[in-house]
Amino acid sequence: MAHAQNDLLATDIEAYLEQHEHKSMLRFITCGSVDDGKSTLIGRLLYDSKLVFEDHLAALESDSKKVGTQGGELDFALLVDGLAAEREQGITIDVAYRFFSTERRKFIVADTPGHEQYTRNMVTGASTAEVAVILIDARKGVLTQTRRHSYLVSLLGIRHVLLAINKLDLVDYSEEVFHRIEAEYRAFAAEIGLEHIVCVPLSALKGDNVTELSPNTPWYDGPTLIGYLETVEVERDLDEKPFRMPVQWVNRPDLDFRGFSGEVVGGTVHPGDRVRILPSGRESDVTRIVTADGDLDEAVTGQSVTICLADEVDVSRGDVLAAAQSPAGVADQFEAHIVWMAEEEMLPGRPYLLKLGTRTVTATVAQPKYKVNVNTLEHTAARTLELNEIGVCNISLDRPVPFDAYVDNRDMGGFILIDRFTNATVAAGLLHFALRRADNVHWQALEVDKGARAALNGQRPALLWFTGLSGAGKSTIANIVEQKLHEQGRHTYLLDGDNVRHGLNKDLGFTDADRVENIRRVAEVAKLMVDAGLIVLASFISPFRSERRMARDLLDDGEFVEVFVDSGLDVAESRDRKGLYAKARRGELVNFTGIDSPYEEPEHPEIHLDASGSVSAEDAADQVIEHLRQAGFIAPLAGDI
Repeated sequence: MAHAQNDLLATDIEAYLEQHEHKSMLRFITCGSVDDGKSTLIGRLLYDSKLVFEDHLAALESDSKKVGTQGGELDFALLVDGLAAEREQGITIDVAYRFFSTERRKFIVADTPGHEQYTRNMVTGASTAEVAVILIDARKGVLTQTRRHSYLVSLLGIRHVLLAINKLDLVDYSEEVFHRIEAEYRAFAAEIGLEHIVCVPLSALKGDNVTELSPNTPWYDGPTLIGYLETVEVERDLDEKPFRMPVQWVNRPDLDFRGFSGEVVGGTVHPGDRVRILPSGRESDVTRIVTADGDLDEAVTGQSVTICLADEVDVSRGDVLAAAQSPAGVADQFEAHIVWMAEEEMLPGRPYLLKLGTRTVTATVAQPKYKVNVNTLEHTAARTLELNEIGVCNISLDRPVPFDAYVDNRDMGGFILIDRFTNATVAAGLLHFALRRADNVHWQALEVDKGARAALNGQRPALLWFTGLSGAGKSTIANIVEQKLHEQGRHTYLLDGDNVRHGLNKDLGFTDADRVENIRRVAEVAKLMVDAGLIVLASFISPFRSERRMARDLLDDGEFVEVFVDSGLDVAESRDRKGLYAKARRGELVNFTGIDSPYEEPEHPEIHLDASGSVSAEDAADQVIEHLRQAGFIAPLAGDI
């Protein structure tokens, strides 16, 4: 099996390398519950494949004596568990990728964590895999994490599973135990749609049935683990799918060349083929397929190429070149499975960045339709998703994007959600289909626009967003500002945080999710009022930068004016006329901003008001009025000219 057994390696290195270059490649993952032996199995594969260098082997022998779990014998898991924390705890935390090869195939294996808290890492490893090796400790049988990982394997489109019933040496190589676990797993697998399953009795530590059939299991006549991996036929049918290539880069080295570079993620393309550019819908013909090694007559799935078109059409990064006769869909609303990966819960209505292929857009996620109990496969009601939870949600984007359903094309249907401020990946998602409502709702052209309404009012419309802690003086200052504008004949409206909760938002509480929805609704109402040509004043604690950013993004440039009413917590608490801080300190109010819920101060507000007491509310209001004059929202008074 190993390279050392190949005569070409010793006699004709060039012929051997040529043979090695044209071997097929298989990507697989190992997964299962904690301490089922995943890292030990991969270590054994590397060891038996003769891919452990002598210095690594010496280090393994030394480490096995110091921190190994096998009583001084070689602990193969240490070949994979590279983090200090992994070695200290004897568990896998991060996804470890390893390469090895046999005479028949090359492999990239992802060793994924078993702990529930690292489910997100498992999803990362599975996203590119074609086969899953799911390990089960023969002493424990099918566990919660076995079911969780199997469900994720099915969800992520992996159709081939090798069930490795490991540590069989610890149950005396019992045939009864093996078949009992196999029957239980196959019953569960049938519920989640896994059909192509091969079960192998193993001892990764002892090497039983890993590379050679073991005399300890004479009752087993199936393949070895490596024999299965070398021969399993995975459906590489993307070449038969319609052509797809997300544009990564517009390649324009000089005035005489313009091409569009990217990786082909589906189908094939030839010079002369008709393609459609999405989302614009324009069409053109392929004139050249360019690579560093020269032009090609054909590009297939997995190749990175530069495509030249016959027409001067507008193509940008994030667009998709697709077969004209069978293009991808284009939509801005979807149903999707979401695997939540962040410590902080998902907040329906909060804007996140969505990255699909090479395109990044802003997305909001609606309250889940349901979340999935991976143990029972039951669909349960949910208001949000927490770490490692899986749910089905509707998603709305700020612009249409090209897509295929995930089951048809992983690259065109798989996406991630990113926090807009931390840039952390918070979720992975799989698109099901576009919502039909998107086809039924269109913008209606109106003859009277915002500019006409503003001209009639004699002012530029704006949204003054007053933010600060409870008790900082937001409503007081906003009220004075509106009085002064009204006296000048300005057309205004004041949206106050307490007032809207008596009507528009009376159904919302004060959880983080409800606060997000509170601000989302208010921002949408304020947008309509600005479109009516008004100067709108909104007075809300609005503790999260993401939601204030969302409100800003709804308006045209310059129309949003953030007013930070900065009192500091001590001063705000001393003005506690409603007794809210006192109740929060006593634990009678939960999720109270400044006490047990955070307030994220504006980083670059247009107006920063000192509300600690050194400046009166009247003077603070005058500062706001002066900003409106200086910015051209209102004309100077006659006496100021």
